[in-house]
Amino acid sequence: MPERELQSQLLELRNQLAQDTPLTDEERASLQALAQDIELRLAARGETEYSDSLVDGVNLAVERFEVSHPNMAMTLRNIMQSLANMGI
Repeated sequence: MPERELQSQLLELRNQLAQDTPLTDEERASLQALAQDIELRLAARGETEYSDSLVDGVNLAVERFEVSHPNMAMTLRNIMQSLANMGI
């Protein structure tokens, strides 16, 4: 169940990135890389160990976008919570 929620939240993040959200190219690329990293780790679940860097990356993104893009930050917080629920 948490994995399905995480997939849904990643889809929401991708939808937000696809919209005309006013992000710099660097911010957009950073968020796309973060989403891709999470998806790759989900695909390899059980085959690879998780590191704190994944959760740290999401947490830094939340802090970075909290003021300028609150909806994006909320989606990222939900992703972080799903990762925690999955023990990642």
